[in-house]
Amino acid sequence: MKTIREFLGRRSKNPTWRAVLFWLVPALFLGFFFYQPLLALFNLLFSKEWGFSLGTLNFSQVWDPLWFTTYQAFLSTLLTLIIGLPSAWLFARFRFPGKRVLRVLTTLPFILPTVVVAAGFNTLLGPRGWINLGLMALFDLSTPPVTFLNTFGAILTAHVFYNTTIIIRVVSNAWSKQNIRLEHAAKVLGASPWRTFREVTLPLLQPHILAGTLLVFLFNFTSFGVVLMLGGPQFATLEVEIYIQALHLLNLPLAAVLSIVQLVYTLTITLLHNSLTSSKNLSITPRAQTLVERRPNKGVERFAVIILVVVLFSLLVSPLASLAARSFVKLEPSRGERGDIERGLTLQFYRELGVNRRGSLFYVPPIAAIRNSFVFALITIFITLILGLLVAYGLRQSSPINHVLDPLLMLPLGASAITLGLGFIIVFNRPPFSNLNFPILLPIAHSLIALPFIVRTLSPALQSIPNSLRNAARALGASPLRIWYEVDLPLLAPSILVSIIFALTISLGEFGASTFLTRPEYPTMPVAIFRYISQPGALNYGQALAMSTLLMLVCASGILLIERLQTAGKDWF
Repeated sequence: MKTIREFLGRRSKNPTWRAVLFWLVPALFLGFFFYQPLLALFNLLFSKEWGFSLGTLNFSQVWDPLWFTTYQAFLSTLLTLIIGLPSAWLFARFRFPGKRVLRVLTTLPFILPTVVVAAGFNTLLGPRGWINLGLMALFDLSTPPVTFLNTFGAILTAHVFYNTTIIIRVVSNAWSKQNIRLEHAAKVLGASPWRTFREVTLPLLQPHILAGTLLVFLFNFTSFGVVLMLGGPQFATLEVEIYIQALHLLNLPLAAVLSIVQLVYTLTITLLHNSLTSSKNLSITPRAQTLVERRPNKGVERFAVIILVVVLFSLLVSPLASLAARSFVKLEPSRGERGDIERGLTLQFYRELGVNRRGSLFYVPPIAAIRNSFVFALITIFITLILGLLVAYGLRQSSPINHVLDPLLMLPLGASAITLGLGFIIVFNRPPFSNLNFPILLPIAHSLIALPFIVRTLSPALQSIPNSLRNAARALGASPLRIWYEVDLPLLAPSILVSIIFALTISLGEFGASTFLTRPEYPTMPVAIFRYISQPGALNYGQALAMSTLLMLVCASGILLIERLQTAGKDWF
């Protein structure tokens, strides 16, 4: 026993050994639930029975979607940074009326599934959207003057709508934790506010800006529902092309080739990001030394705050408000000569949610779909937090193994949701998973997608905790568990809350893999909404809007609760 204890004691001092211990469970999880289905799918697609060879591959079938995917992802990310970075400055620096509400509302877009976002922009800018109806009535027009749907601008706008909250959350959280003494020292030495920002603030924020930019770019790069539903058939990203080739044309070999290209591209981006940010971390300091929110006291500051608040409300809130308002309004063609639109307030769409008019055996009440989505989200949060903390502590070790495992962790971001769903069906369509009454594979798939984001949120915060705090606690006789509870956990708490929001939003809004793995009796909210939208008729469309509004209210309540907990737990931060 003493020999084993001595052996473990020596091993515990080895960074590589510690990294292996932290990585063990996450690596087994990824290997079993991600790489096994991926390899099985590729093995099936390239088997002889398909008769596929690279010699028959048309290069333009790969290059065209790859070029457009990269181009739209770059433009979308650039526009998101233009909106997100000033907004992060707004939330990190200033205190103004309605800030908490605005923070909740700016998080809502990232939660909502693409079917809801498409419906929101349709009710605002579609042919029968509020803006077109208003302009037609104001200027006596017979056709809608604004063409938004099925345009490239719709794709870019929706991506900015979705991903601005990532920059706000990641960058503002880091900005608010900066050591205010560094700025004071620069000002004492005569530095102007701009030079202080350029030479002190910006270098400290750089790893977090790069991390947020990577998340946004990868979201845009793997975008599926936005491009498919708002861009139209003339725009095809890699993700959309994989979907078309696999499900519509049944060309599985080409879908596999596109998936491999997507994975290689994602791996390349990850390696580049790691080389840029591996040595730069933000220094988190005790609360008394961090930035203190204040009211804008200069004319320029007040003007900037007002402009940013108006922009955020216009971009992020108006589509959601339009969707909610449209769920209470019934539009019908007038019987007059001009065929105008008659408007009337109604609760019919909400009352019809609980009515199974077709007598379908697969009908599930909306409240059950909401419950299913949150049960899956809670399981996803539990899995990703445990695995994310283990990986974050593994990455904290100075070991070469991290240079191999960290990029492999990011690969699920580059995998098509369609590919992941097909791989799950091939590998896990057998006992014990086929015998389970509960669809456990769905939250597992959500966890695979969410885990890289959780790690990218937790790892910088963990690496920035000074070792001197742990050494002081150890010198006072604290055990390793008590050091983690009283030193690491309080400093990690803000990042853990952000991770919870990320896991919640990804699970609630995930649609691609859910279409494959959801059972008829366990639909999620996005799947249920899509069922209503895919059926013809104004009543079905109105029911989809009503359910989307309910989803927004539930998500807003959850985010508001998290914000209240964050405010109430001041001692934690």
